[in-house]
Amino acid sequence: MIKFIYYALFVITLTYALYFAITGLFGFKGMKKKNIKKHKPKTKFAILIASRNEETVIGSLVKSLLSQNYPKELYDVYVIPNNCTDSTESAAKAAGAKIVKCTVATKSKGDVLKFTFETFKNKDIDAYIIFDADNVVDANYLARMNDVVCDGYKVAQGNRDSKNPSDNWISGSYSVFYWIQNFFFNKARMHLGGSASINGTGFMVKKEVIDEYGFDTYTLTEDVEFTAQCALNNIRVIFAEEAITYDEQPTNFKASWKQRKRWSLGNIQCLKRYAKRLFTTYSKTGNIACFDMLLMFSAPFMQILATILTVVLILFRIFGVQLYDLFSYMYAYGILFFIMAYVGSVVLNIFVVVYNKKSTKSLISGILLFPVFMITWIPINFVCAFTKNLAWEPIKHTRNMDIDEIK
Repeated sequence: MIKFIYYALFVITLTYALYFAITGLFGFKGMKKKNIKKHKPKTKFAILIASRNEETVIGSLVKSLLSQNYPKELYDVYVIPNNCTDSTESAAKAAGAKIVKCTVATKSKGDVLKFTFETFKNKDIDAYIIFDADNVVDANYLARMNDVVCDGYKVAQGNRDSKNPSDNWISGSYSVFYWIQNFFFNKARMHLGGSASINGTGFMVKKEVIDEYGFDTYTLTEDVEFTAQCALNNIRVIFAEEAITYDEQPTNFKASWKQRKRWSLGNIQCLKRYAKRLFTTYSKTGNIACFDMLLMFSAPFMQILATILTVVLILFRIFGVQLYDLFSYMYAYGILFFIMAYVGSVVLNIFVVVYNKKSTKSLISGILLFPVFMITWIPINFVCAFTKNLAWEPIKHTRNMDIDEIK
């Protein structure tokens, strides 16, 4: 009976991994082909930046936005300070941003965005673009998002790059993580006819979508929650690869733990809230985006399950229990199997670094220690599976860089 349960759970985890591995290969399909046509500027954007104690970095973001290669009359930059105890508002205003006073109690970025969307309901706007205060933005970002809108898409995720990939192994690992997600999920989904995933910053949503469906998010991860809501309403999220945002990555483990814990908790919240609806909608419509989101929300539990199965396998080997599955045969080769797995990971990491035209030399620690970064997610997921503390915790940003310092 124990072996039967082991095999059943093994098949589940193997199928889960193979699904993402196989679908990820579609990122190579037309790898250099640009799916979005160029259009003349005509989209009126409202750029929204929810900010909490971001006086150190907000100015550089506003400066990069006001320096866009896009007609100034077609966009405005709005900063929405909330729960601030510093000079975020004055720093944003000095940099040239317009200020939106948040007059309601807010506990998360999602609350701030909902308030702002409601405030802007009657404004003459075609689309919203959302950034985090620690970002800086490529000069052609708005032009490329205009192309997306003119091609008929209603929601888009930009290309999330890093301001500080070579600071240390943690920031390097974060950068590799986002580059892998961009290529093997977001880019791959474009060739599969599915949807990219909104991942926190640098995303666009047409005003008509917000006006019709609202922005009612309840979890710690309003980005992936909104992606699920788009899937349920059959709204495709396009990946705008040429619309590049540079994001500050954590450089110390405590901040990384806090951030990834929030992500895992948010996924678990979303799984509980949306699993049934996502499965039902996928069963009725065959919309792959619903299936993708259901699997993504399951990720914390799948990693926990895979860890438990590995421990059980080790115990089986110690006590001489014979198994006949693929992983058992691979594990029988001992250290050789783990060396091969590690080398495979390094090769994958080098590929995404080179694809994104980054220096492998400056990112060597992130490339080599990325598996450690992923392994440290295991205790985070175990903690999240049993925690009841769902409070949103801010991440302090201090890496103040102008866009010309990144190029």
